[in-house]
Amino acid sequence: MKVGVLALQGAVSEHVGALQASGAEAVVVKKTEQLNDLDGLILPGGESTTMGRLMNLYGFVEKIKEFHQEGKPIFGTCAGLILLAKEIRGEGKNHLGLMNIQVERNAFGRQRESFETELMLPGVANHFLAVFIRAPYVTEVRGEARVLGKYQDKIVAVEEGTLLATAFHPELTEDYRLHRYFLQKVKEAKERRTQ
Repeated sequence: MKVGVLALQGAVSEHVGALQASGAEAVVVKKTEQLNDLDGLILPGGESTTMGRLMNLYGFVEKIKEFHQEGKPIFGTCAGLILLAKEIRGEGKNHLGLMNIQVERNAFGRQRESFETELMLPGVANHFLAVFIRAPYVTEVRGEARVLGKYQDKIVAVEEGTLLATAFHPELTEDYRLHRYFLQKVKEAKERRTQ
């Protein structure tokens, strides 16, 4: 399986390492043409407004929407979660608008309020060490979107079909269970496309 990490900004090398450690071929994605050869894509953490602006500037928005329509899985972490959301609280527009969720930016506070905690992610991982940095959280889940995990009653991990998103940074630890969970989605989606 060949999985890309969008490399416009953010924690790219950490996701590449996590994918390689989980048995996937990792590709650093800087051009839209690279999406054609991929089975899955990770939207890393970073600054969502900047990433959204660069995605527009380099033509990634429509190409990633097409990637999703082809049934190829996408995993968004932190800023990636915001990029995937259909609604951003207090704002009139979204970036990719693929996932039936509403999110709130910097919902846990600023950089100095960053923290680590253990989460239960039923069906994915128990006692998962989650790193939150200027993290958003999900304020509403709609339609087919499903809650995967919460922290203090706030939704911090969700999935919807081939989409997976977390408010925290699983790439910043050596626990690759969430990356392996995503790769299972990639494998199943690839099998469906080739049937």
